[in-house]
Amino acid sequence: MLKPILLVEDDKRDLELTLLALERSQLANEVVTVGDGAKALEYLRREAEYAGRPEGNPAVVLLDLKLPKVNGLEVLQAVRSDPALRAVPVVMLTSSEAETDVLKSYSLGVNAYVVKPVEFKQFVSAIADLGVFWAVVNEPPPGSVKGGRRYVS
Repeated sequence: MLKPILLVEDDKRDLELTLLALERSQLANEVVTVGDGAKALEYLRREAEYAGRPEGNPAVVLLDLKLPKVNGLEVLQAVRSDPALRAVPVVMLTSSEAETDVLKSYSLGVNAYVVKPVEFKQFVSAIADLGVFWAVVNEPPPGSVKGGRRYVS
């Protein structure tokens, strides 16, 4: 069983574009979408409406920076401070090019910081590349699952 991709995005237009781009990349991974940081944490922790979801972490979290309820930096900090989630790859996918946002994201342990391209073709290409890299190419740490196979050291 392939691990899902968790997409955390509150902007409907960006959500639709990202889903379209992931679809065009022809990844077989399920894409789970949530619209705020609180829901992202509930999903990751298997709480509230996600308490019954299958065990395991997503292949990658594509995380917007500016989110309602709990912002992207707060989600990232919570993920990195939780031993059960610490190894989950997190990609900040945002329109912010602010140096402070980039520096803060990396200081909190983000795996990659990607500024959303304004031009549609570039956006689709960037998202497709991200999806393929994190869901297929990236080698997870020993003991985690990739593409349904468990890797142990």
